[in-house]
Amino acid sequence: MGQDYYDILSITKNANDADIKKAYRKLALKYHPDRSADPCANEKFLQIAEAYDVLSDLKKKATYDKFGEDGLKGGIPPEFGVTGAWTSGYTFHGNANKIFRDFFGGDNPFADFFDAKGEINIGFGGLRGRGVKTQDPPIERELHLSLEDLFHGCLKKIKISRRGPNNIPSDIIFIVKEKSHPWFCRDKNDLIFSVPISLAKALTGHTVEIETLDDRFLSIPINDIVHPKYSKVVPGEGMPLSKDPTHKGNLIIQFDIKFPSKLTPAKRKLINRALHA
Repeated sequence: MGQDYYDILSITKNANDADIKKAYRKLALKYHPDRSADPCANEKFLQIAEAYDVLSDLKKKATYDKFGEDGLKGGIPPEFGVTGAWTSGYTFHGNANKIFRDFFGGDNPFADFFDAKGEINIGFGGLRGRGVKTQDPPIERELHLSLEDLFHGCLKKIKISRRGPNNIPSDIIFIVKEKSHPWFCRDKNDLIFSVPISLAKALTGHTVEIETLDDRFLSIPINDIVHPKYSKVVPGEGMPLSKDPTHKGNLIIQFDIKFPSKLTPAKRKLINRALHA
């Protein structure tokens, strides 16, 4: 009687593809020779890899389910293979590390899980996160984040707390890093918008047109004289407050005054006369 691949992965014959992947993930991490103290870890790691190699492939799995390990490895008559089952005989390549790398990704699979400080490094939906050290295999779970909350800046740190096997606490903590914006920068709950203006507009007034982050357009009249330290504060047009997203910080407009590089004698006289009038 051949090997029972289902028993090796501790699953039933009714297990679906997700069950097979979950079982391999758990056991491969548990018995990986680089982290397991089990004296039989190498042998178990190899068996787990072979079981996954067969059960994760529909043709190999179908052949194994119908004809067992003997039929899978010894080959079956061609007439039984008309539905696409394995007919030429299966031989496991014996490279358990390749299966592990292909499953988890990367030349150094554990680099995706543990860094030099023994901290977990996991990616979800484009976010990279760093959590506390844990010795039990990670539990597969879905993480749902509100993109609206991220846009509003309500989430700076995301912590997932759980209890692992034997009630060992193990948390995953994600630190949200903001990507720079082409025309806004952020100061806590305030948004800062910098606009270049000519010296003439700085002295005589003008209107600033701003497209907001939520696709609105603001027309802000500037009636004051704009000096180098001047800024215009527009209340309630900043980022939503984390404790109360219905209220916002301020929009702060800063000005970069463009002075002329040269003036004709006539213009100098006009400016001098206007300023000393």
